[in-house]
Amino acid sequence: MSTTTDMLRTYPKDLGGIDQTALADCIDACFECAQTCTACADACLSEDMVAELAKCIRTNLDCADICAATGNVLSRHTGYDANLTRLVLEACRAACKACGDECVQHADMHEHCKICADACRRCQQACEALLAKL
Repeated sequence: MSTTTDMLRTYPKDLGGIDQTALADCIDACFECAQTCTACADACLSEDMVAELAKCIRTNLDCADICAATGNVLSRHTGYDANLTRLVLEACRAACKACGDECVQHADMHEHCKICADACRRCQQACEALLAKL
């Protein structure tokens, strides 16, 4: 059981019927992806061919910001807005797809890009799973 699951379990009011397992999985995937994308962008900046990785760096940083924001929005339940939650999840899913697609192009040369692409795919899938349960 994760800390995220523990926090959801202790919430004093009903979470509005949201699947707590899918929610916890998505929150955890968002924060993991945000950290991984930030680290990948930094690793790209350390590469000798940094100019060729400019799009990857930008995509990493955009994805990291969107994932962090999504994780934060999903962690708040007071005054829950289902429409906003759907929109944030859709944006996160799209950012993760774009970042995963970009990173996979560099994965043969840069292991950090492979790791990042995998984290993006996991987050994309977690967003899709939660969207399906809303």
